[in-house]
Amino acid sequence: MALKDLLPGKLGFGTAPLGNMFRDIPEAEARATVDAAWNDGIRYFDNAPFYGAGLAEIRMGEALADRPRDDYVISTKVGRLILDELEDVSARDLGEKGEVFKHGRPNRIVNDYSADATLRSIEDSLKRLKTDHVEIVWVHDVAQDFYGDEWLSAFESARKGAFRTLDRLRDEGVIRAWGLGVNRVEPIELLLALDEPRPDGFLLAGRYTLLDHERALQRVMPDVAARGLGIVVGGPYSSGALVGGPNFEYVPATPAILDKVARIKAIADRHGVSMKAAGLQFALANPAVAAVIPGASRPSRIAEDRSALDEVVPLDFWHELRQAALVHPSAPLPGNV
Repeated sequence: MALKDLLPGKLGFGTAPLGNMFRDIPEAEARATVDAAWNDGIRYFDNAPFYGAGLAEIRMGEALADRPRDDYVISTKVGRLILDELEDVSARDLGEKGEVFKHGRPNRIVNDYSADATLRSIEDSLKRLKTDHVEIVWVHDVAQDFYGDEWLSAFESARKGAFRTLDRLRDEGVIRAWGLGVNRVEPIELLLALDEPRPDGFLLAGRYTLLDHERALQRVMPDVAARGLGIVVGGPYSSGALVGGPNFEYVPATPAILDKVARIKAIADRHGVSMKAAGLQFALANPAVAAVIPGASRPSRIAEDRSALDEVVPLDFWHELRQAALVHPSAPLPGNV
């Protein structure tokens, strides 16, 4: 099934912040954020065992436990097992995301993309999520940002294990779709080049945004669209940099990124356009994109995202971005600008 037909709307909820991303989020605040998403009409929730070592799944499971299960779609991820034993959180080797979930649970995280680990990961996620099924499973982080020079080895392990297992589960009707959940373009490009297995789409975080889209645009988006697959865009605000935050890709933004943000914002201000609207509507203008899933750790952020999605953005804004070379010449823009 095409992702656009499976996903209930263009706006989903990326739940990574519920895993105490960057800060210790009170339980009441986490619950209120999920409730705000539900009350706003959001019915697609993306999660992962990695988010706070299971904390985000536990919190989301509690918050949605009394909601009609047929009314919403869940995606979660495989590739990491969360064990009962505890570990020193500060000693974890998490690639470029070493500090992101330091406030999460101290349970030991084990990277494992084998067939057996894939099945166990799904079973464990179902328990934490308090549900008997998930619709979509992404294979998590088989990319350079976590594994460096060893990423191809991780990819090959996943190819032999997780990919084939998820392909079978999809064909058996246990899940409805699978693909990669990554922060880099190259793993998607590599999987698309294989004759088998057959993914249904991809969650691509941070690589198709106003601030960073050229590589994805040139190397995977046309192929994904031509095959009738779909992309879920994660991190549409580039770790907050696009909307005035200090970080890009989870680390302090470089002067070049801050300059680009300032140039886009100057044009947005002239046209009365919010930066969130610019970010969300840019991503959704690409025909390969099925949905965007900004993260939120406060209820107010949900309303901001919905408002940004519904905001009327003048075509002149997109024209000026194009003329200022702030978007790639071939990037699709709203209104076919």
